[in-house]
Amino acid sequence: MDLDQFAALRTPEGSAALDAATERAGGDPLTSAGALRSAGIPAGLAAAALTQAELRRRAVGKFGPEAAGMFLTRAGLEQATRRVVADRRAERLRAAGVRTLADLGCGLGADALAAARAGIRVYGVEADPVTAAMAAANAEAAGLADAFTVECGDATAFDVSRVDAVFCDPARRRAGTGRRIFDPNAYSPPWDFVTGLAERVPHTVVKVAPGLDHALIPAGAEAEWVSVAGDLVEAALWCGRLAEVPRRATLLTEKPPAGVARHQLTGSGAVEATVGPVRRYVHDPDPAVVRAHLVAELADAIDATLADPSIAYLYADTPGATPFARCLEVTDVLPFSLKRLRALLRERRVGRVEILKRGSALEPERLRRDLRLAGPEAASLVLTRVAGAPTVLLCRPVG
Repeated sequence: MDLDQFAALRTPEGSAALDAATERAGGDPLTSAGALRSAGIPAGLAAAALTQAELRRRAVGKFGPEAAGMFLTRAGLEQATRRVVADRRAERLRAAGVRTLADLGCGLGADALAAARAGIRVYGVEADPVTAAMAAANAEAAGLADAFTVECGDATAFDVSRVDAVFCDPARRRAGTGRRIFDPNAYSPPWDFVTGLAERVPHTVVKVAPGLDHALIPAGAEAEWVSVAGDLVEAALWCGRLAEVPRRATLLTEKPPAGVARHQLTGSGAVEATVGPVRRYVHDPDPAVVRAHLVAELADAIDATLADPSIAYLYADTPGATPFARCLEVTDVLPFSLKRLRALLRERRVGRVEILKRGSALEPERLRRDLRLAGPEAASLVLTRVAGAPTVLLCRPVG
């Protein structure tokens, strides 16, 4: 989409096209396009409206009902922060005394809108003209145009002395192709500029990919990993006065209309858990805990040990009451052998299995086929290593 096409969507005719496209969102694209053209909507406008309608439908999971009035791009939606995460970040900034914020590389404005809702004055900078125009339109649709303004330009040229905090979410996809960028030095803005912000602004937050190498975390920064309903969604670096602990794992669970349940585990990220035998219960830590290198802290909290120093399954004699891990009761432990496992499952009349794995090269779906399951019972299989040896645990869930 270019600026002319976006401008056309904002006319009365474009609004009518969006309404018509919304009624057909999720349907067959060719049929929907034909129906809009038959209604007298020009082909170009119909295509743009259908794209927006489909993106809005997909965006509901991230933004909730507000997605219905937003303007989106595919790449922007992919990188945009979920509302529940953005709102929590904004609350933390507000609690730290932040009143003015520069969002450098604001994208479609998800984080900036959350900060504006929290009462923070936000100045957004976005290099892509269409994305910048969409962010401004999203602020207008949310009734926050006075609190969040956008300029199209180079984020590295913004005068950060104008604000008391900076948020930066560097682009991790290549313009034009949408391909992921895995080298931080190729981010936009570049990584050295992003990490240098902490030396210039006392309150700096950087959103990064969950797979960030810990070696890239600046000295003195707090690194936080966030999961929503067990899905690891992002990591962030809290720098300067915002840093409270070396590592943090935050679990968010959306529970409308009651709100969001929050659980946080903190620590150094440098402690190693004790290694011991397989015990009666196995705990599968939330991915935010694993990525934050806080497995040892969790092990201490539930009196658990590892069975292999490189595998993040925790074993205990009792089922730990913790939101940070799922617990299964171990009924059988055996060295991995397809023949022996198949015989055991047949003996237990197991016809349905859930397969979890860490440290195993086996493909769960292929294993499921090879097991040739039959029977009324269900079980959980944990494919792992114990003291370096391929091992399978037959388990049942713990309430």
